[in-house]
Amino acid sequence: MNIAVLGGGPAGAFAAELLAEAGFPTTLLDEKLAWEKPCGGGLTAKALEAYPFLAAGEAPKRFVDRAVLVAPSGARATLRLRRPLAIYSRQVLNGLLLERARRAGATVTRDRVTAAVREKGTWRLKGKQDAYAADFCVVATGARNPLREMGARMGPADSYIALGYYMPGCQDHIEIQFLADFEGYIWVFPRSDHLSAGICGKLPAAELRRRLEDYLRRRGMALEGATFYCHLLPSLRARTFDRSPLAGDGWAAVGDAAGLVDPITGEGIYYALRSADLLGACAREGCLDQYARRAGIELVKDLRLGAAISPRFYRGRFLGSGVTTRMVQFCRRSPTFEDLMQDLFAGSQTYLGLQQRLWRQLGVTLWEIATGSRRRADRHEPFQISSPV
Repeated sequence: MNIAVLGGGPAGAFAAELLAEAGFPTTLLDEKLAWEKPCGGGLTAKALEAYPFLAAGEAPKRFVDRAVLVAPSGARATLRLRRPLAIYSRQVLNGLLLERARRAGATVTRDRVTAAVREKGTWRLKGKQDAYAADFCVVATGARNPLREMGARMGPADSYIALGYYMPGCQDHIEIQFLADFEGYIWVFPRSDHLSAGICGKLPAAELRRRLEDYLRRRGMALEGATFYCHLLPSLRARTFDRSPLAGDGWAAVGDAAGLVDPITGEGIYYALRSADLLGACAREGCLDQYARRAGIELVKDLRLGAAISPRFYRGRFLGSGVTTRMVQFCRRSPTFEDLMQDLFAGSQTYLGLQQRLWRQLGVTLWEIATGSRRRADRHEPFQISSPV
C-alpha cells in the first residue's frame, strides 16, 4: 500500500516516519517543509515523556522551569515548574522531524497538493509542481486545509488568529498575559536564540496586532529586528468536533487538519505527535479503520470538553471576579491549587478530570487562601502583588 502524507509539520513528518518504519512506501508532500511560526513551540512534560528523543537530541532547544501568569489587573503568579518545558523554534522542530522521516525511508518532496480525487481505490493528487498517486492519504495540511471534505469542518468561529514576532532577546521564563473580556492570551516564550512573542484570539488580525504591539511597548520590547508572522490556529467548538470526521474511505486526518488542538491553550504539538502515533500503530496492526475510534476516545473526547469550557474560562466569573484573575490569585496563595496548575502545564491534567478535581479541592483551596497557610518555605518566590504591566 502506497501512502501519501500531505503536510510536513509535526503531525505529517512524524506520521511519515512511523509509516515508513512500518514498511509502507511513504511520500511526504509539503510546500514549505521546515518553516518558522510565531507560536511558542513549547513541548509539555507529557510530550517529552512520551517521545524522549525530543528532549535528548542535539537539536537547539530551551528548557524552561519557570512560568509567569499575569492577570488582566497586572497581578502575577510565578510557577517553578517541577517538570520543565522544552521550547523549540518551529523551524528547528519541523526540520528535526522531517530528517527523522527521511532516515526512516520516507520520500520527502517539496510540493503542495491542492486537490485529491479517489478513483477505483486510488487517490489522484494534484500538486502545484506535479501529479501523484497513492492508495491511502494522511491529511496533515494544518488549519488551512484545501481538502475541505477530509478533516475538521471548520467555520469562521472555529479558529483563533495567532500572530506575533520572533525577535531578538532572551529571558529565563515563559510569560502568559490574560486580557479582560478576551478569549485568548498574549505569550512571550524564550527560544534557544530568540524570543517568540505573540497573541491568539478570535478578533480581526489588525486588532490583535495592535493589542500585541501595545503590550510589547509597555514591556519595553522593541520590534527592531523582529519578524512578523500570522496564521490560523484551530480552536474548534464542541459541535464542530461532532461533525468533523477523523477518517474516511482511504484517508485519515492528523494534527491541526483534524482540529486536534487544545481549544483553551492552543497547544497542538502533543496532539499532532500523538495522533500520528495512533495512526502509525493502526497501520502496523493492519487496522487503519480503527484510527478514528482510538483517536476519538483518547483525544477528541477531552478536547471537546475543553471547547465547551473555553468561553467560561476566558469570559466567565467566579466569586465576583474573572476566572483568569481568580486563577492567578489562587495560584499565588494556595499550594493545592498550584499543584493543579503544575499538572496543567505538564499536560497531565485532562479536562475530563479537571472539573471534579476543582470542586473536590475547592474547600481546601479557599481555606489556604483565607488562613494564609501557603508553605512559603517550599516556594521559590515571596507573596507580593505586582503593579499592572
